[in-house]
Amino acid sequence: MALTVKECLELQLLEVEMLLSMFPKRGEFSLDAAAVPGIQRYLGNAAGALPPQLEYRIALQVGEAKVKVELQVLLPHTYPQVAPQLFARSDALHRQQQLQLNTHLASHISSLDPGDLCVCEAVQWLKDNSLTFLGNSKGSSECAPREVRVKEILHRMWIYSHHIYRQELRKKIFDSAKKLNLTGFCLTGKPGVICVEGLQEHCEEFWRVIRYPNWKHISCKHVENVETEGSIDNLRLFHSFEDLQFQAHGDYGLRNDYHMDLGQFLEFLKQHQSGHIFQILFGVEGKLSDN
Repeated sequence: MALTVKECLELQLLEVEMLLSMFPKRGEFSLDAAAVPGIQRYLGNAAGALPPQLEYRIALQVGEAKVKVELQVLLPHTYPQVAPQLFARSDALHRQQQLQLNTHLASHISSLDPGDLCVCEAVQWLKDNSLTFLGNSKGSSECAPREVRVKEILHRMWIYSHHIYRQELRKKIFDSAKKLNLTGFCLTGKPGVICVEGLQEHCEEFWRVIRYPNWKHISCKHVENVETEGSIDNLRLFHSFEDLQFQAHGDYGLRNDYHMDLGQFLEFLKQHQSGHIFQILFGVEGKLSDN
């Protein structure tokens, strides 16, 4: 049964009370002093404006080494019907380890029953699992299980556009791919196709940047995720971000409205173990000429 915003906020305050009892010491639970009274006023007069979203931080001491891990929490007004925004950080984690920790935390939270309060569950998960991600950090060797290998996921996005011509747009595409350590290609012309592969967060940031503010004729046609216990670099189909251009069909002179030779493009895809993508992009099965 769907909950009202008022019911969701009441549950959020209930969870805050539980967390305060779990973390009573000074500095363990940080919450804006005006946050709870603001929600209480709204609950007393639900016809008024919504209060600010509830936001707080929980400081954890993990393992015998007492490694500090902080969980930052931002609750949408309709939590727990929708997932909370959670971010764990620690000075003992380098950037890649922190990324892996938050990816696995999000995966765990998404596996829980929808509609349940889950911040307490997130706290317990961090207590049980944070040391696994510390690698060679001080204190982790005694606490982390041996032979634990953190799995990584290669994310690959296939993006289709009606056309890609403008130099400033192409510059944005290549600059963003380089900045985010993404490999793949950009097929210039009509149609235009982009493939990016790398960490999921980087691919999604690339997608956000290039389609903003109003690139209308563009869509993400297909997404692939490949899991590995090694480096995602071993799973990449492309070794750089290529500027892909093929000879256009016909003699169009100086016109800027030409169709790329999709036969050459299909051959390129097959050379990179991606021939199946042709049908996903264009809705027809690709066939190479016998010549």
